[in-house]
Amino acid sequence: MSAAVMPVPGSVAAPQRRPQPLSRRAFWLIVPALLLIGVFLVLPYLNIVSMSLRPPAVGAPYGQGFTLGNYATQLTDSYLLGVLGDTLLLGLTTVPICLLLGYPVAFHLARTKSRWGSLLYVLVLSPLLVGVVVRSFGWLILLSGNGVINRTLIDIGLIETGLQLMNNRLGVTIALVHVFLPFMILPLVGVIQAIDPTLEQAARSLGASRLKVFWRLILPLSWPGIQAGTILVFVLTLSAYVTPVMLGGAQVKTMSVLVVQNLIDNFQWPVGAAQALVLAFCGMAAVFVYARISGLFTKGIQ
Repeated sequence: MSAAVMPVPGSVAAPQRRPQPLSRRAFWLIVPALLLIGVFLVLPYLNIVSMSLRPPAVGAPYGQGFTLGNYATQLTDSYLLGVLGDTLLLGLTTVPICLLLGYPVAFHLARTKSRWGSLLYVLVLSPLLVGVVVRSFGWLILLSGNGVINRTLIDIGLIETGLQLMNNRLGVTIALVHVFLPFMILPLVGVIQAIDPTLEQAARSLGASRLKVFWRLILPLSWPGIQAGTILVFVLTLSAYVTPVMLGGAQVKTMSVLVVQNLIDNFQWPVGAAQALVLAFCGMAAVFVYARISGLFTKGIQ
């Protein structure tokens, strides 16, 4: 049995190794990723910022010089501010509905041991296999004045005239929930699957009720999935274009619809770029505030 090596008094300890700097070979490995990010993300954003500072022109994409007038118009015009508020409100409406509908489905998918679990998983993913235009057109058939829902209600005698289920915020919200619900369920499934079921069994054996187990254990542990799903659905709702156009018609205007109109129909690229950046900034600000509030909520329930 070997004796332990003791430091000799007066001896100099061996110097600790410092972390080596990133070698040139390792740096060249990340160059392709940096190029992709620079070409497809940074440069387009810089181009949009530059375009938003250009003055509008007639018969040309933009005029000479630079101006902040596009931002001033967006931030002072009552109509544009109203459309921006309606867009944010649409996102704040769609997110909780997707969460209330998606969390039970995600929990069941994460914990079920039934042989039908795979089929349910396929049903959740099936909307992603169909284009947004097709899904929105399907809701157009269902919600129109002479659509399936109104005709069924009239035939069974519940109503006499068709209900206004589209060309309003109701129809747009219903279609957006259907389109973005999988983006809420998928992050939740992964997080809930990582929660050890024995923790719930231990809490129940100590006398905690099912509600208390959910509130004090499952909800805090699944909060990263809730954050990811809500942020993803919120951002996608703000940028949605096809669904508001098809289900909202001329009655529902969102910032994405105005941006496309200014870029394509009105040929006002600086105005559309400024509106897109204002929407992006408001979305990032809302996500930042939500992250801070949710962090405080997580600490409060722990």
